Amino acid sequence: MYALADCNNFYASCERAFEPRLEGRPVVVLSNNDGCVVARSQEAKDVGIGMGEPAFQCRDRFDRHQVVVRSSNYTLYDDMSRRVVRSISEFVPDIEIYSIDEVFLDLRPLGNPVATSLCQTIRDRVKQWTGIPISIGIAPTKTLAKLANRIAKKDPTTHGVFQLPKNDPDRALALDSVDVGDVWGVGSRWGARLRGLGVRSALDLARMPVEDLRKRFNVVAQRTALELRGVVCQDLEDVAPPRKTLVRSRSFGDMVTNFEQLSEAVANHAVRAAEKLRSEGGTAGQVSVFFSTNRFRDDLPQYHGGGTVELLPATASTPIILREAMRLTRFAWRQGFHYKKAGVMLGDLSFGEIQGGLFNTQDHEHDDRLMAALDEVNRKMGAGTLRPAATGVTAKGWRMKREHCSPKYTTSWRELPFAKT
Repeated sequence: MYALADCNNFYASCERAFEPRLEGRPVVVLSNNDGCVVARSQEAKDVGIGMGEPAFQCRDRFDRHQVVVRSSNYTLYDDMSRRVVRSISEFVPDIEIYSIDEVFLDLRPLGNPVATSLCQTIRDRVKQWTGIPISIGIAPTKTLAKLANRIAKKDPTTHGVFQLPKNDPDRALALDSVDVGDVWGVGSRWGARLRGLGVRSALDLARMPVEDLRKRFNVVAQRTALELRGVVCQDLEDVAPPRKTLVRSRSFGDMVTNFEQLSEAVANHAVRAAEKLRSEGGTAGQVSVFFSTNRFRDDLPQYHGGGTVELLPATASTPIILREAMRLTRFAWRQGFHYKKAGVMLGDLSFGEIQGGLFNTQDHEHDDRLMAALDEVNRKMGAGTLRPAATGVTAKGWRMKREHCSPKYTTSWRELPFAKT
């Protein structure tokens, strides 16, 4: 048996964990630059706030229903996610972190009779230890566990834990209650095609001939149907596959028209991307820079600039990546445009030993010691304590708007919560 533990309304729940007064009130979390709604509490859903709606279109409803608005606080969300995972690992050691708010559990070594009671205990402990409510679906495959989790979330009689029935009639009834477009791995585009073939529910998909599915779609659709029948096609991944690229980009709070501000934005992205790559133990063989104007502003001239350069040998050194990013930015810069977004992408990633070049004279050992010291200081003293001067020293208009951001309750000494007596 497998289980999927999924945090309920995760971003909104993180905000509530440190502000109990938000319980029972509609809460929404906005995207970068406070642009669109990216997370909603159930109360916000109930008053008609849609996912992805622009914030400016919701202001009247925010006021009318006294909706609590928060800016995205990814530092808090990442840390709370790690705390949830650690709590689950106390009970089930074999897990796969699927996303920031979803974790697959391998229950096979524990035996079926204890699955439901164990998962109920896990749910209670996670809520007690982290303040985050979760729902857990239990089933013989990962796809069915995902389906069971959906039922656990929507059906209050399950109390947050649902094990897919073993007998065929009850299991068929559960599968028939789930729209085919809501099956993990199907999505809206395939869902529309399947409905055109008369496949309306997860049960219909499970009963569809798998060879026919492979011919009409691909092997992924075939495996999805087999998993809905209870045939394991996807086991837990103990180690996530290494990424191929690392992208760091943001839209600007205000449009940028001068080179100094644009170069500072690119420099910040390059520095953060290099830090992230080092934390994962990787090196990059390629660095790309891109920046663009606002494509929705028909009244302004449009331009998309950027470039790519090879890094020989591959490296995660901030000075090298920053130097090349700045060179690309200077080359691609064009005066007279209003820039809205910029970013840096590190490509050709490798994890392990660095392949040296024949004529390479770079002192890797010195670079490694320097970067290790830099990262250690920033870990202890806070991100950005030590940083290249190219990233700027004062807040600029290109920085992201976060007018409703909550404190970093768990990762900053200055922002620790306190109790009033």
